[in-house]
Amino acid sequence: MYLISLYFDDKTENQIQSYINDVAKQCGNAFMIDNNVPPHITIFAFETLHENTVLGALKSAILNIKRNKIEWVTVGTFPTVIFIQPVLNEYLHHLSIVIYEGIVNIPNTKISKYYKPFSWLPHTTIAKQLSEEEMRNAFDVLQKSFEVFEGEVVRIELAKKNPYRVIASWEL
Repeated sequence: MYLISLYFDDKTENQIQSYINDVAKQCGNAFMIDNNVPPHITIFAFETLHENTVLGALKSAILNIKRNKIEWVTVGTFPTVIFIQPVLNEYLHHLSIVIYEGIVNIPNTKISKYYKPFSWLPHTTIAKQLSEEEMRNAFDVLQKSFEVFEGEVVRIELAKKNPYRVIASWEL
């Protein structure tokens, strides 16, 4: 599985990391810290047999992408995951479409249904693999501490999972 993810300016990264640290401390689940998962938003997930072709397509697609602001506005959950969610603004939607259009026609490439335009839910994971009790505790922590905030996207990375390795990184 390949992932394309967004990373943030130092102030934003530190703010999100403080949420990750507080939740881990209060609910006892340190998965994000133990696995060195930095604050990010995954905007695309896919399988491919043509890594070099994807890399070339991404270089072209990302060439005209600039830094931009996004705003996190709420706390949300998936089963066993708690996250903070940004507004799906024009910038994030544009990124989703540009990446999708750059990769969709590459042979032997399968795009995750959860990361296609109009089916993607942007989010920044704060904790994962939570039990029911850990989820309640994590929600309590964020309910008390989360405030709407803005941050800047400054980098895009292409990585491969299992084992995790960064293939390419683009500073915006």
